[in-house]
Amino acid sequence: MTFFIVGAVVWGVDTDSFQYGKNPLVSNENLNNEGPFIFEKDSVYHIKYVKGNLENGYYIKQQTEKFNTDFVVKCYYYPDSTDFSFRLIKDLKNEEFEYESSEKIIAISDIESDYKVFRDFLIANNVIDKNLNWIFGKGHLVLLGDFIDRSYFTTQVLWFIYKLEQDAKKNGGKVHYIIGNHEIMNMQGDNRYAKRKYKNIATILGLKQYQLYDTTTHLGKWLQTKNVVEKIGNFLFVHGGISPDLVDGKMGIAEINEIAKKNYLIPYFPKRNRPENEQLILSPETSPYWYRGYFKDDLSQNEIDKITNYYKCSQIIVGHTVQKEVSKFYNGKIIGIDVKHPKDYYKYFPKLHLQGLLIDNNKFFRIDDEGKQTEI
Repeated sequence: MTFFIVGAVVWGVDTDSFQYGKNPLVSNENLNNEGPFIFEKDSVYHIKYVKGNLENGYYIKQQTEKFNTDFVVKCYYYPDSTDFSFRLIKDLKNEEFEYESSEKIIAISDIESDYKVFRDFLIANNVIDKNLNWIFGKGHLVLLGDFIDRSYFTTQVLWFIYKLEQDAKKNGGKVHYIIGNHEIMNMQGDNRYAKRKYKNIATILGLKQYQLYDTTTHLGKWLQTKNVVEKIGNFLFVHGGISPDLVDGKMGIAEINEIAKKNYLIPYFPKRNRPENEQLILSPETSPYWYRGYFKDDLSQNEIDKITNYYKCSQIIVGHTVQKEVSKFYNGKIIGIDVKHPKDYYKYFPKLHLQGLLIDNNKFFRIDDEGKQTEI
């Protein structure tokens, strides 16, 4: 450790996020108890888990349940030998995209398949207790996209969100899963940022990797009910951002989500004579789930004011573009909440923290994975 600290001083290396001590259990080949992978066919759920190991071979454990039966499903997280259970939602419906204001809102983004980091942040900020029970009351939890890819626990993260949605609803709260470019990339078969683990799993299941999230799977159908932009009270939440071009094109929230959903499974390419409204929503330059203009372009305050006035919101909260810390921009009208966070399977020196945003009675706080709150 001394070598790296001295080296950082001498060569000017950024020590803010030096990682070391990778958990040896975490690999692309450690697949035992991975799942569930739930497929729907002929009014029957086919629930599959991958079992076994690289040395002795893998196999699939399967159970079937009829659509009209009530049953519990379990998901495992092997690094700390924990699990959680949930029931399936039998009647999946498209999410609403406008909601009444909530006294408390917590928003986080870009968890990138790190289940433990996600779980422990929610515990530290009193969204759930140590037994994973919802204790946030009527509060709203907003998940601003890119919760998959880059790490080893996509399955656990997605089913955990699925469970949280049901638990929040039972207690008068709400979980908003607003999807980002990485969720959409995986639905479209673009797996370039996924760990090889998921190609291995798909192969064992006899599938192509994109089929883990297609219309034959319960998770795939569930993801396709999600929006790319939602409004809660006076606050607009979107993964990348709302481009000024969307305002010029008079694109409302309903139309944005409608066009995005119709194209979740269709890779984007510029096409001759494509309608302008589709181009605006799907193009990497202006898409709400790809846009980086608040931080990469030289936008004026007037352009930002025009966007917030058009959508009748006081703030736009975004992820996607990494910030040093959760911060306000453009006279407080843009709040960026994507920060570099620790991975489940590394140690860090100095300690690296996940951050999020708390909105409490219209005051804004930077919060972290130790429960610390700082007004911004």
